[in-house]
Amino acid sequence: SKKFMGILQQVEEMSEKMSKIGGYASLLYSSDTQSDEATSLMTQMSKLGSEISNKILFFDLWWKTKVDKKNAKRLMEDTGELTEYLLHKRLFAKYALSEPEERIINTLDVTGISALVKLYDKITNAYEYKMKIGNKTQTMTREELTNYVRSTNPKIRETAYKTILTKYTENKGVIGEIYQNIVLNWRDEGIEIRGYKTPISMRNIGNDVDDKTIESLLSVCKKNSSVFQKFFVQKAKMLKMKKLRRYDLYAPAAANIKEKNYTYKKSVKLVFESLGKFSETLEEFARKVFNENHIDSSVRQGKRDGAFCSTISPKITPYVLVNFTGKSRDVFTLAHELGHAVHSQAAQDRSILVQDAPLPLAETASTFSELLLYDNLSDKISDDEKKIVLSEKIDDLYATILRQSFFTIFEVDAHKQIGKGTTVDEISKTYLQNLKEQFGNSVSLSEDFAIEWSCIPHFYHTPFYCYAYSFGNLLALSLFQRYKKEGKDFVQAYINILAAGGSKKPEKLLSEYGFDIRSTKFWQQGFDYVDEQVKALSSLN
Repeated sequence: SKKFMGILQQVEEMSEKMSKIGGYASLLYSSDTQSDEATSLMTQMSKLGSEISNKILFFDLWWKTKVDKKNAKRLMEDTGELTEYLLHKRLFAKYALSEPEERIINTLDVTGISALVKLYDKITNAYEYKMKIGNKTQTMTREELTNYVRSTNPKIRETAYKTILTKYTENKGVIGEIYQNIVLNWRDEGIEIRGYKTPISMRNIGNDVDDKTIESLLSVCKKNSSVFQKFFVQKAKMLKMKKLRRYDLYAPAAANIKEKNYTYKKSVKLVFESLGKFSETLEEFARKVFNENHIDSSVRQGKRDGAFCSTISPKITPYVLVNFTGKSRDVFTLAHELGHAVHSQAAQDRSILVQDAPLPLAETASTFSELLLYDNLSDKISDDEKKIVLSEKIDDLYATILRQSFFTIFEVDAHKQIGKGTTVDEISKTYLQNLKEQFGNSVSLSEDFAIEWSCIPHFYHTPFYCYAYSFGNLLALSLFQRYKKEGKDFVQAYINILAAGGSKKPEKLLSEYGFDIRSTKFWQQGFDYVDEQVKALSSLN
């Protein structure tokens, strides 16, 4: 057992070193994607990472498949916080094959499933879209075109969607065939060869959550679609429309209201203040990122788009990148990324192997920080400003909670359907039915959206990945509802949940603080929060 601990320490040391040099390369590249030096360093690091992973793969395989139950128990007597991490690895043992068989699957995957995914990317990334803007026809990529679905002009929104959907409809034969084969591969390998119970179980075990938990989550989302339907009715009112069309879903609802601008300094102060009202400890963690100059906020040529928080190692204060332009949305992005940084620092006493929260818990602190910011802001802003912030906020909640959970519900149906044998048009029918349930009578839905499923890369790259977004966001909302009920008594429990990092299975960790995430009652609290926000918006409307 002493020798085993020694090996684990070596794995930790290697992970620390690799994370440092890999982190340096990726941060350098993010700050200037045009730099040849940074690009070349990224390529070298990715090669080195893959070489090192291959060299220590034997230990992983040995632990998963060669050690019997009795010896595993003996070896784990002194592994402390790493015990759950090691147990999770062994969970896969049940579904692992012999080394030669695993090698065959790995080799065949390169020309099989991986090649299919690459093919989908290659075909769809090569699409060029032509759209008329004013008197000019412009050629653009999907990313450029997607900006227009948020246009203030209803005609432009409709044209942007139609341009994308027409392209995918024209190519439905090929990309539909690719999807069916990806699904069959997932089923054949997962269920027939490895023995997983259902297609979604494979993802659940990877995320270390029980099937029952995800069933509860999805059934609550399905039951509460009417909460967002009420919002779409309010949004139509704000846009001065009788009823929203699906084309108008992401229209800026408050375009006619002048938006307040925030300076960077004021935004930072607001985020600190919001965290500090909840807990001084969390505010200190956020301040540390600034005091050590670990935040890159300016907008400049060559810098990576978007925003992220990067945790290199438990010993290093996380790095945050945002592109700050002074919109209220940017203030929320800042709160979101600093929430991630707070999460990592709360778990800084953990081993590097278990500092990171598992995927379903990874969005807890970031979403919670946004909720604290909104709570703090809502006392300080005018009703008009509140309308903007609220409608943007509920828009985001729709996109992360309801849309993503209905994506997963569709995948469950599609995998069943394809397993029995089906056609691309039948899959599209299933998807359209899914959208009808989601929108009810609140949005008028045109049939061209039936093919939208084939535009979602996650379905091809990582089946059943999307529920992680619903899980993370709804979890944060449910915890926030609990905070509203319990006040200061809740704070320590929350910090302890963050401090666990990835050292405990989500169900076990949350049940220690009285939260039963296997029950529908827990998830319902999150929707109660959304319902309150929709009511608040209606009263302003």
